[in-house]
Amino acid sequence: MTRSFPLDPVADFGGAYASYNPAMPVNAYILIQTEVGKAPPVATAARALPGVLEAEELIGSYDVIIKVTAESLDDLGPNVVSRVQMIEGITRTITCPVIHL
Repeated sequence: MTRSFPLDPVADFGGAYASYNPAMPVNAYILIQTEVGKAPPVATAARALPGVLEAEELIGSYDVIIKVTAESLDDLGPNVVSRVQMIEGITRTITCPVIHL
């Protein structure tokens, strides 16, 4: 296989991403670790942000999970994730965009 740069999703991945469109709406889950005792106020603050669909407190490795939406993958970071990361009491986040195979 000849390699094209930047990667061509159709050629490089056998067409698996042929339907990918970066301008399509995207949903993601953000897993959040908080300071001790901060999960409830973090979840409450997240619910008030634009683009947040749900925010739930958890037991386990992560303290809060939120489901978010954005107009595109390019909008997800600056318009949603960066706002979530500014909530007081958050120590770490992992963002997991939803894909459809």
